[in-house]
Amino acid sequence: MKKSNKHIGLSLDAFLKEEGILEETRAVALKETLAWQVQQAMEMNKISKVEMARRMNTSRAALDRLLDPHNVSVTLQTLSRAAQAVGRDLRIELM
Repeated sequence: MKKSNKHIGLSLDAFLKEEGILEETRAVALKETLAWQVQQAMEMNKISKVEMARRMNTSRAALDRLLDPHNVSVTLQTLSRAAQAVGRDLRIELM
């Protein structure tokens, strides 16, 4: 007799929660999105990494950490400076 898969019928969020990785997965997905948005804004405005770091008043290494989609340890202050540097606003909300 075939064994039933206990995950069939679960939503992705329910599966990730059951596996104990829901919050971590959400954090990585959010960081990937933010890094992509900053990179796209830089390209659209023709801003180099050196210029972006200068506008943010930070180092190139700090900018590289911000643009690394897998580095989730970024501060709100850094995100705010990045948004300002590319002429955007940072909006954060609890849902």
